[in-house]
Amino acid sequence: MSRNVTIGIDIGTYNIKVVVSEYEKEDKKMPSIIGTGFSESRGLRYGYIMNSNDVATSLKKAVEQAEKTSKVKIKKAFLSLGGISLDSMVSTGSTIITRGDYEITDLDIDKAIDSSEDNIPQQELTNKKILHRVPISYKIDGKVVLGRPLGMKGIKFEVNTLFVTCLEQHFQDLVQVVEETGIEVEDVVASPMVASLVVLSRAQKIAGVVMANIGSETVSVIVYDNNIPVSLKVFPIGSMDITKDIALGLKISLEEAEKIKLGTITGADFSKKKLDEIIVARLTDIFEIIDSHLKKIHKNGLLPAGIVITGGGSGISTIEDLAKATLKLPSKVAQIKFPLDSKIQIKDSSWSVAYGLCVLGFSDEGESIGVRLAKNTGNSLMSWIKKVLP
Repeated sequence: MSRNVTIGIDIGTYNIKVVVSEYEKEDKKMPSIIGTGFSESRGLRYGYIMNSNDVATSLKKAVEQAEKTSKVKIKKAFLSLGGISLDSMVSTGSTIITRGDYEITDLDIDKAIDSSEDNIPQQELTNKKILHRVPISYKIDGKVVLGRPLGMKGIKFEVNTLFVTCLEQHFQDLVQVVEETGIEVEDVVASPMVASLVVLSRAQKIAGVVMANIGSETVSVIVYDNNIPVSLKVFPIGSMDITKDIALGLKISLEEAEKIKLGTITGADFSKKKLDEIIVARLTDIFEIIDSHLKKIHKNGLLPAGIVITGGGSGISTIEDLAKATLKLPSKVAQIKFPLDSKIQIKDSSWSVAYGLCVLGFSDEGESIGVRLAKNTGNSLMSWIKKVLP
């Protein structure tokens, strides 16, 4: 009997992570981790591929490790996409109900979403690829609809849609590098959406929450309200900026600065007060940027579940207090409960994207949530890939 295995690949600016998971439907709610691979990223900057050969070499190293630990040959995988080209926008569209009895059908919903895409200014989509189309809210004859509009009746149907976009060239380069290593890309999903699957609870998403993934060179933010993603943004600042500030401020090497930042060096000959000032200044910058974004989408101070911090930069000891003070919101560092019965045990939240891809890869119908999302929103992903790649 064939094994029910799925693989997630997270290609980040600082490192590449590969997770191999196995799911036994009758016994488990979450897939077990049976293998992992890790390598230092080369050839990327702010999520962009600068040198595809270097990226391919790093990816092969991580894949080989994952194959060795899992004893599974990796032939296909789910892929996350991050980087500063990742963005989102909201647009409104409408349609007149087509049925004679005025009952709203899937066709009407699709037409309204298509209309909202058509209403995006063309310059906003130049050189961009729409990854996901997520309906945020509906109106029937000018009145807000609570719940599903399907089957309700009216004359005019409106929808607010969140469009998650990325640079088209970035998408092509990323997929091409993976496929050139001999791995078929099953689906591509925005990193923040994937991470939120394992970082955030349903209760947090319903109440209203912002998740901030502090990476090496970027901070990615996704905001949920009423269990729906309402905004996604990536900023060109990250934990490496803190490391550089420490190195300059204390006149030490980057390697030593990184260890001091994470508290793995104690008793070193430097001013603790000066170190704290450096870290606080840069973290405050990060959270002020997040707060500015929340103000822009009218969510500042209005997220009862607060901010949940994840990623490699979340390991700084004072980060929760600084986030709480700057954003005036409840703050916590993500504590991800990876399956305890897994062959490979993971405790670091920076693996949330790679593992989230594995979770995404399983469903009762044997079809990934990501693939169903693409179909439901009108994005024929793999046919698009075949069209643009040689």
